[in-house]
Amino acid sequence: MDQRIIDLYDEYTHRPLPRRVFLERLTAMVGSAALVPAILSQIEPNYALAAVVAPDDSRITTESVTFQGATGEVKGYVARPKAVDKAPSVIVIHENRGLNPHIEDVTRRFATEGFVALAPDLLSPLGGTPQDPDRARDMIGQLDAAKTVNDLNAAISYLMAYRYSSGKVGAVGFCWGGGMANQLALKASDLKAGVVYYGRSPDPALVTSALRTPLLLHYASLDQGVNGGVPAYEEALKKAGAKYTLHMYEGVNHAFNNDTSSERYNEAAAKLAWQRTVEFLKQNLV
Repeated sequence: MDQRIIDLYDEYTHRPLPRRVFLERLTAMVGSAALVPAILSQIEPNYALAAVVAPDDSRITTESVTFQGATGEVKGYVARPKAVDKAPSVIVIHENRGLNPHIEDVTRRFATEGFVALAPDLLSPLGGTPQDPDRARDMIGQLDAAKTVNDLNAAISYLMAYRYSSGKVGAVGFCWGGGMANQLALKASDLKAGVVYYGRSPDPALVTSALRTPLLLHYASLDQGVNGGVPAYEEALKKAGAKYTLHMYEGVNHAFNNDTSSERYNEAAAKLAWQRTVEFLKQNLV
């Protein structure tokens, strides 16, 4: 697919553009409204493809939970290995489309790797993630970032006390959630590991020697919307003496891990990043 189309879609999802404007610009770009449905089928998420690990997979147990956050009651989805009494824990922080079937599936994937995984619905203060992904995107923009980080800090406390948790907690965030994972690492002294998938960088001035959470940072070389902030962030991490590893995946787009969007998903990069993520979490949480 023409990279300009992917860049336009990223602008639509993150700026964000109204859908009407996005479709008008897409139609002008490809020259025909008749081509638009086929393009959308390749670039927009298809949650029917989300169940890599089925909810009833015999290796895991899943449940819906609630915990008390800074904004009130926060809903969440937990998946854990069935045969393990105590396991290290991971918070799975969703993209700007909320807690959807893809993120629930990623949560189950972590359970098959031996982790207790909690995906909080960070749109809970606004009534929870709606079925309409565009509405979820708009709702994300209404959240108070500081309060959201406090909700995530409450998720750490919840997992530290969870019956099946070993008490060590890490966090993995994707897209918008990657930015939240960065923010959480700066604020939460109890976070033992943080993994960022193509998330926006925090203000470099906020990165100090107080940062003690080891970080694993995954970026996509074609991600124009995020990569501009990476050099200053990395320089701040170096000056602070932070423990971090940064990987730039060449020739791939933002959201390369999301296998429900065929044109942005990159199987080789996703598998390598996942392998690195699991190894990093086990190194820091087990």
